[in-house]
Amino acid sequence: MAKKKFNDIIRQSDVPVLVDFYADWCGPCQTMTPVLEEAVKELDGKVKIVKINIDKNQQAAYHFAVRSIPHYILFKRGKILWRKGGLMTKRELLQQLKGFV
Repeated sequence: MAKKKFNDIIRQSDVPVLVDFYADWCGPCQTMTPVLEEAVKELDGKVKIVKINIDKNQQAAYHFAVRSIPHYILFKRGKILWRKGGLMTKRELLQQLKGFV
């Protein structure tokens, strides 16, 4: 994803944007993919999800100090509302996100 496009998405979206920093080789990242998709679906358009492959976008990972994956950052108009790394249940993720939507 081009840097400009990514920055536009996190700054200009009317709804919060959940950025999933992942890598194709990361087992826990693959485990979280359906959890993220289900949680975002349950929030019914109140959150967008953007996936950033850290192997292809090292600059973005570096810029946001992502040191381990999976790692999630929730943005609204370019500001970080919440961030967390590691595995979560759908219930935990929804509890966290509902505070911001």
